[in-house]
Amino acid sequence: MSSEGYIQANTQGRLHDAREPSLSPLDRGFLYGDAVYEVWRTYGGVLFGVEEHWARLSTSAAGLGLRLPLEQPGWLQEVRRTVAAARQQTNWRGEWYVRLQVSRGAGPIGLDPELAGTQAQWVLLVKPLVDLTEAELQTGMRVALATSVRRNDSRTLPPSLKTGNYLNNVLALREALARGAQEVLMVNLVGRLTEGSVRNFWFVEGDTAYTPPLEEGLLAGVTRRILFEHVAPASGINLREASLSPADLPRFSECFVTSSTQDVAPVAAIDGQSFQLGSGTLTRRLKNAFQAYVKQYGQQHPEWQV
Repeated sequence: MSSEGYIQANTQGRLHDAREPSLSPLDRGFLYGDAVYEVWRTYGGVLFGVEEHWARLSTSAAGLGLRLPLEQPGWLQEVRRTVAAARQQTNWRGEWYVRLQVSRGAGPIGLDPELAGTQAQWVLLVKPLVDLTEAELQTGMRVALATSVRRNDSRTLPPSLKTGNYLNNVLALREALARGAQEVLMVNLVGRLTEGSVRNFWFVEGDTAYTPPLEEGLLAGVTRRILFEHVAPASGINLREASLSPADLPRFSECFVTSSTQDVAPVAAIDGQSFQLGSGTLTRRLKNAFQAYVKQYGQQHPEWQV
């Protein structure tokens, strides 16, 4: 296996190759998706957005009535152990993807959460992370608008919770991949735009980028939040929330997506509609501004070095 393909696991403190079994078949995360998770990445070896991701993890856990089995200092210690083991296995000297998954635990088969007892289970997964190349940034991503799957309504399984139940996203992405796209854009039950399988969407008109409000049914992306709270004010770029439908797409000149692993990434087309790409776009300006913020963040937070 190549270094980029190796995944290091840490199950309850035991380091091992992620291909080795480590959880009970009765684990509720496996049986029912009764779990929460969060993903961090490094920039220059520094974990990024630590507090924001941890706050979202805590919110997701509270939404499931699940008590986190790790406190933040203990989590950081385990991340460092896991990254060190991955580095030894791969000799990778680039950036890292870090995922913490917490399930309610294992117990007798049955939906009652009390069957799991009180001991939640955790697993860390660490793997090398490769950023988008300049060629990929110039080419952009191809997206398909989902037609057979709608985004979960917030009154059913709330999209605001980052849980182990991702079937809605999986089925929507499956449709897009079958149509030759790389990502999907989902609409909600009333036909308004929401988000992708793992990305928030933005649409550029003039000097402003618009993104659907959380109330339309989407996960509160950490990168999305950082753009609003830190990057946009410092760079003078206008960001706004707006309820949008597929009929609004033709008015936009650019489209981009944001995620924790790829920060700002351009979209080349949604179905038959193409968007502007390249160094002169607002998308690239925003990505450059985000990278400047990342550099400053790393200098200000040496305590998150792994």
